[in-house]
Amino acid sequence: MADEESVRVAVRVRPFNKREKERNAKLIIKMNGPSTTIINPENDEPRTFSFDFSYWSHDNFKEESNGILSAVTPKYASQRSVFDDLGKGVLDNAFEGYNCSLFAYGQTGSGKSFSMVGYPPNVGIVPITCDELFKTIEGNTDTTKTFEVSFSMLEIYNEQVRDLLVKSSPKGGLSVRQHPDKGFYVENLKKIPVGSYKEIEGRMEEGTKNRTVASTAMNATSSRAHTVVTITFDQIFKQEDGSSMRKSSTMNLVDLAGSERADSTGATGDRLKEGANINKSLSALGNVISALADLSTGKGKGKIVPYRDSVLTKLLQNALGGNSKTIMIAALSPADINYDETLSTLRYADRAKQIKNKAVVNESPQDKLIRSLKEENERLRAKLGGGDIDLSAGEGMSEEDKQKLREELEEQIRAELLANEKTAARMEGTETWEDQLREAQSDVKVDENDKLKKSTPHFINLNADALLSGKVIHFLQKDETSVGRYGDDQEDDISLTGLSIKKDHCLLKKDGKVVILEPQEGANIKVNGDTLTGPIDLKHLDRVLFGLNHLYVFYNPLDAKSRPGSPSSIDYDFAELELSKEQGMAIDAANLNEEQQRLRQELSELYPMIQEVNAISEELNKYKSFEAVLVADSALGKQTQGATVYVKMTNLLNNNTWLWDRSKFINRKFIMEEDYQKYSEGNDSVLNKPKDDDPFWEPVEDVLIGVATVFLQPLTFCIDADEAVPIYDYKGKSEGKLMVEIQPCDAKGKYNQDDFVEDPDTLLNKPFYFKIRVVSGEITKSRFIKGTQVKYKIRGDEQMYTAGKFASSLSPKYDDTRMVSFEKLNADEMEYLKTGSIRFYVYGKQEDIKADESKRHMNTKQLREADLKKSGGINNSAAALMSVLSGDDKKLANELKMMQKKVDTMEGREKKIRNLADAFSEKEPNPENYQALLKELSEVMKVESDLRAKITAIALAARLLPSQQNQQAELQREMTTMFSKVEAGQRYIAQQIEQQKREREEEKESKVCVIS
Repeated sequence: MADEESVRVAVRVRPFNKREKERNAKLIIKMNGPSTTIINPENDEPRTFSFDFSYWSHDNFKEESNGILSAVTPKYASQRSVFDDLGKGVLDNAFEGYNCSLFAYGQTGSGKSFSMVGYPPNVGIVPITCDELFKTIEGNTDTTKTFEVSFSMLEIYNEQVRDLLVKSSPKGGLSVRQHPDKGFYVENLKKIPVGSYKEIEGRMEEGTKNRTVASTAMNATSSRAHTVVTITFDQIFKQEDGSSMRKSSTMNLVDLAGSERADSTGATGDRLKEGANINKSLSALGNVISALADLSTGKGKGKIVPYRDSVLTKLLQNALGGNSKTIMIAALSPADINYDETLSTLRYADRAKQIKNKAVVNESPQDKLIRSLKEENERLRAKLGGGDIDLSAGEGMSEEDKQKLREELEEQIRAELLANEKTAARMEGTETWEDQLREAQSDVKVDENDKLKKSTPHFINLNADALLSGKVIHFLQKDETSVGRYGDDQEDDISLTGLSIKKDHCLLKKDGKVVILEPQEGANIKVNGDTLTGPIDLKHLDRVLFGLNHLYVFYNPLDAKSRPGSPSSIDYDFAELELSKEQGMAIDAANLNEEQQRLRQELSELYPMIQEVNAISEELNKYKSFEAVLVADSALGKQTQGATVYVKMTNLLNNNTWLWDRSKFINRKFIMEEDYQKYSEGNDSVLNKPKDDDPFWEPVEDVLIGVATVFLQPLTFCIDADEAVPIYDYKGKSEGKLMVEIQPCDAKGKYNQDDFVEDPDTLLNKPFYFKIRVVSGEITKSRFIKGTQVKYKIRGDEQMYTAGKFASSLSPKYDDTRMVSFEKLNADEMEYLKTGSIRFYVYGKQEDIKADESKRHMNTKQLREADLKKSGGINNSAAALMSVLSGDDKKLANELKMMQKKVDTMEGREKKIRNLADAFSEKEPNPENYQALLKELSEVMKVESDLRAKITAIALAARLLPSQQNQQAELQREMTTMFSKVEAGQRYIAQQIEQQKREREEEKESKVCVIS
């Protein structure tokens, strides 16, 4: 009986990547021996986890002249040291006859693939294990022992299994079957005999190339696919009596899909949550790990482990809780901006280490194995011949469904028969291992790419996954090379698949050393981020995008001069950002603040997805259009002053719109991709899905028309704001006006224009009141005649305040007044008034109105093009909002307006003082009149307490002295001081207005440079 052994778990933290460096990310991971600590960036609270190994690969290393990363201090864990701890154990167990599994888990970009496969010359666990396996075999001197090694490579994407060692898989992928003894296996998966590490290396290269082509064709990212490399290792021992003993080991090396997508795509409130098959596998794996962990700790007695919930968990059944020695390596990001995903990975790994496996040595006499296979085949044939097939699983099914089940089981039995016969034939020697090996080796093609690269212009692919970049090469060996869509009735020199590839896409013509790219009518091609509208002479290192997914770098060894400004080396991140420049995104991150860098990154990631979804909508004629928008955080009830990326969906037939958050959009995108994949395979049923299952359908909801912003700074001078404020949508386009009044007032709500103060700090520690009145609106778009509503939020509000009910008019009257009070205005509240604003969100009522039938004669693509022309071309909303975030123009305009109000108020006071002086000159110059005049002057001027005391003293003195000359002279001096203050204030304000205007113009010019 096998002993129980826990799954061994290691974690590894990588260096900061380029994006994290640009955003000045902070390190949140610490390691001490086998312990790993993560620091919460919000409150510095640490959480510590303990594993079998904690590998520090964040820093303390250097790059040698040969490119190898080596340790500067013992703290750094190199590729070799990780192999010595993990891979060597896998290898040792394989030679002992145990099944072994090693799988890598973590969010996309966390370093899973680097640990598993690596990048030359820093190769990872898989290639080192294969290399060491054959080194050991080659060093064997025992003549009674022989070895057989087979290699297979598959990918699981969207619950379909694809054999990566063949160019194309059947529709729907390969079938997963279950053997009563061996468990789940993939039917017809190609297992290729290999005789050296070089052969494995070549097969891995072949598999990676096929994986690249397939992922591009399916519009899939590698981060969404699981890759499984399986090495079957048999040792045959000749016995003295002439019989043989076979010791077998299956090594599964699994690179799992990015874990963060499984979390983020389950959008809260999305009716199609978990609707995509693409989300199932990692969710199912989490459920399997949790169930096994509970069973190991005694919590889950009688619990059924849900292996059958996904293809991935079926194939990993032995690795988790079965006959295997298993190691898991969890890859961690070191950055605070990835805190949630990294914490989730650590929790996942912490659960996995509780799983217990029962591994046994797979060793049996060869004669016994052959006999067992033949007996099994006899039993299977009897089942087929006598119809003795167990249909108990079909209880309650209709006769039609039972017949389908019978056919499936019969097909499975035939597949088992064939596999058993092949294995028995090899063991009996009717088809020797050497024969199979020679056949596999004869199939390997000689790679002449390196020679051609030096003499022939060519394209090399770029991919989001660095492992898949550089795997597809197209050489331009003819004078004219045609590019077209694969599967059409004509043969092209370069055949591409997927969305937005035309039957005749483009021609590539050679004219001496020059290559000219000529796009065909309607072809979607971009060169260096710019949409191509006519022929272009390609230059060395140009980036060319065919359709939506086929991204290449052009290399011209005949003329290796590149365009001015082209970097010497091109990576996917650079090309991806370049592709988004038509949307107004700045390339140079140095000109952006941290918030803008975050938005730039999110937008550049979303733009290719949005293009893809728009293309699917056009192909399926869904009459929906998608674009990226930025929504202020405050509109979402957040206290921060940033923005959040949303995707806006528009119904092209009635102009209704919806806003989806990023995770909901990605979830829907996966389902749309599934539907398109079925459609491209000939399944038209996706065109007539019920509304509730259709990823393009949403029930109508109120829509945000735009935002009107009013700044509160005038209140700090007791000045009112009575304005018609523009309502701006996310593009910065005016959608109407909102009439708003904000007035300082007393406790009874009365406003006195003469309450102006020069120094806002005089209001501190006193009661302060103001009124907010939403008066009316003017709405531009007639489709909102059914009703509009205004909502806003101020300091202290937990929920959005609704200013009245929906008003059914394009000139709605809201007439909603609200009084706000601060019992004792403190410094924080004063700062809020000085720098804060109120954003008034204007919502429009949408109804599921009938489609405009006059548009039905146009398809989705035509309507999208017409809509684009009407809106002025490329969507520049990103640039507009990035500009607002960097230097709020509305705030600047408000300050100028407020200064002008100050001038108007002070001029009004000056006029009142002159009127008082004129009135005083006509009165009897006695102390009583002086006292009345001074009292009125002090009210008009709202002078400070010390000056007020002086005026009072003058008035008292006038009563006591017989002569009035002294009082008149003193009063004249005080009034001269007052007028000087007014004039000085006017001059200062005029200077400030001019300065602010100059700064505003300079800022606008600098923004234009950054955006362009």
